[in-house]
Amino acid sequence: MLELPETVQVIILAVVQGIAEFLPISSSGHLVVINALMGGEGGSLELNVVLHFGTLLAIIVFYRQRIIELLTKDRRVIPLLIIGTIPAAVIGLYLKKYHTGLLENPLLAGFMLVVTGFMLMLFTRIPNGTKKYPQLTIPPVLAIGLAQAAALLPGISRSGATIVMGTATGLERQSAATFSFLLAIPAIAGATLLEGKDMLEQGAATPVWLLATGCLIAFVVGLGALRWLVKWIEQGKLHLFMYWLIPFGFSIVVWQLYEMVRQSGEATVGL
Repeated sequence: MLELPETVQVIILAVVQGIAEFLPISSSGHLVVINALMGGEGGSLELNVVLHFGTLLAIIVFYRQRIIELLTKDRRVIPLLIIGTIPAAVIGLYLKKYHTGLLENPLLAGFMLVVTGFMLMLFTRIPNGTKKYPQLTIPPVLAIGLAQAAALLPGISRSGATIVMGTATGLERQSAATFSFLLAIPAIAGATLLEGKDMLEQGAATPVWLLATGCLIAFVVGLGALRWLVKWIEQGKLHLFMYWLIPFGFSIVVWQLYEMVRQSGEATVGL
């Protein structure tokens, strides 16, 4: 296990959050793996809150013009965003209450990273659609919302799942990406509020200046990652991330299975 100073841990986690929240490689999957490498010491509740807040700010800044349009001429999209958020909200609350351990399982994360890699393969096989996201109706919105809910599992990329599903429903790639990240705003904001409530009840142990640093790093790195992703989607390169996800996911699975066998052996010897 890695033993790193708290400041270094925060920087690593903030960079990973900023990159993986937007690139289709699953921030939750990578953070679960890093947490396992750090022996379960990979970040506190309050750090998780501020890192998500940093990436939320990145979305708001990057899509500020789209958000203004939502509040003025594209108001019919707001109910669609609410509908698309419902599956993740319902399933998320259930998992948080009854299956918290599932969300922190590195073996599951490894398997799901591989699944995400193969899912991105589909992107090359789906023809670029013709619809814009304001033209969406309830059935495809629910399909995209279910894809976002599936991304609650560590290792399933939220951006990858929703963009691929959006494209499959007939959206233009760029429009699918825009709707994906607009849909992320209520999802990330809701999760941040829930975790913030828990943080206030438990109290914060990480110094404020370190939390602020993590938030700023996540924001800056996230903004850069978001710009990169949009360009790659325009160029039809989303599938290239599978060349990282599949071998990385398999290596995590092998590592975790080895650890299970090793720990089982040590337990047997101890009897």
